[in-house]
Amino acid sequence: MALSDAILTRLLSLHPKIIDLGLDRMQALLARLGRPETKLPPVIHVAGTNGKGSTVAYLRHIMQAAGLRAHAYTSPHLVKFHERIRVAGELISEAGLAALLAECEEANGGEPITFFEITTAAAFLAYSRTPADYLVLEVGLGGRLDATNVVDPAVSVITAIDYDHQQYLGDTLSLIAHEKAGILKRGVPAVIGVQPDEARAEIERVGERVRAELHIAGQDWQAYEQHGRLVFQDGRGLLDLPLPQLRGRHQIDNAGNAIAAIRVLDDPRISDAHIAEGLKSTTWPARMQRLGQGALSGQAPAVSELWLDGGHNPSAGRVLAQAFSELNERHSRPLVMIWGMLNTKDAGSFIGCFAGIASRVIAIAIPGEENAVPAEKLAEAARAQGLQAETAPGLEAALGQASSTVPAPRILICGSLYLAGHVLAAHGNEEMTKVSGAGRR
Repeated sequence: MALSDAILTRLLSLHPKIIDLGLDRMQALLARLGRPETKLPPVIHVAGTNGKGSTVAYLRHIMQAAGLRAHAYTSPHLVKFHERIRVAGELISEAGLAALLAECEEANGGEPITFFEITTAAAFLAYSRTPADYLVLEVGLGGRLDATNVVDPAVSVITAIDYDHQQYLGDTLSLIAHEKAGILKRGVPAVIGVQPDEARAEIERVGERVRAELHIAGQDWQAYEQHGRLVFQDGRGLLDLPLPQLRGRHQIDNAGNAIAAIRVLDDPRISDAHIAEGLKSTTWPARMQRLGQGALSGQAPAVSELWLDGGHNPSAGRVLAQAFSELNERHSRPLVMIWGMLNTKDAGSFIGCFAGIASRVIAIAIPGEENAVPAEKLAEAARAQGLQAETAPGLEAALGQASSTVPAPRILICGSLYLAGHVLAAHGNEEMTKVSGAGRR
């Protein structure tokens, strides 16, 4: 076991049994660590329900295209914990991660603290000690009381909001939006992505109260596809850009969030050409990712397509279903879904998006996850939505069952980022970090 794995496992034992969101524990630990959050480069703080990770990836690649050094913080990880912490563009080293975790563990002194709080503090230490031009910082859960919400950002970004984590954030879009809008700071410009009306209204209300300068999609800027190009338009003019490398119409909105934030930053070192290059070079695993050659390729039916996506809430289901419907219009194949979810998610609302699109659903339980929904319960949820569903004891068996589909299918493995992590590890013959479940959040 890697040293960082051993420390992460110990840190997980400090995690309160019930997550009570708040900043007191985080503030106390940061004080003992010498306030690293005050020694960061300019921060772009990104909250939202869907598209946070992709927006962060676009920002990072645009900055990289401009020759800038950018830290980036994302969660959860898929295969290795190190994925969460990019220091000046590179994944944190094992030695560096282990040393920072040990330092934070000692400073915390055994006090109760969430796994996300103490690992975020470790990330802030890393970023405070390595020079960079920017830090692109993704919120973990919510915004107002999230452990990342101790920074004074240069720009805030709120991506699309939908129902998720209702047990912590509230059961209406207005309540969820209120929590996400908690990252807005007085006088700090904020980019607001495409939103449901109820969510946008609450964000505007919070923005007005804190006097944040809002740049709202559909009002102050817009991004759309036209003639195979991405067109971005705001008060400064129009940009004619290549389409993002990331697939799916929803990526136009995510790229728009990033472009709008870059325009608000107004850094003369970042040109329109750098924005274009960043869009073309951005990659982000488990976001409508077509898997190439690997260990799972030989288990899938011959000449089939193998796809992976970690989306897990209703709006993610809608955009994913739309994307695969459009794929089918261009090149018709039966869609077979290999589906696993956690019991904290709305399985029926997610799978219902694929009614009339998927020819077959093979339900599996996510391996190693105590909160995984049993396969038969998922199959029942799919049948209730009018889909043909069956179960399999695991991923390999599900791929084998998909082999009976004629003609060769388009196989989509989906429903959870945790399932996506297992898929990527199996496909690449990699060992996963030995921390799972709530701790990975």
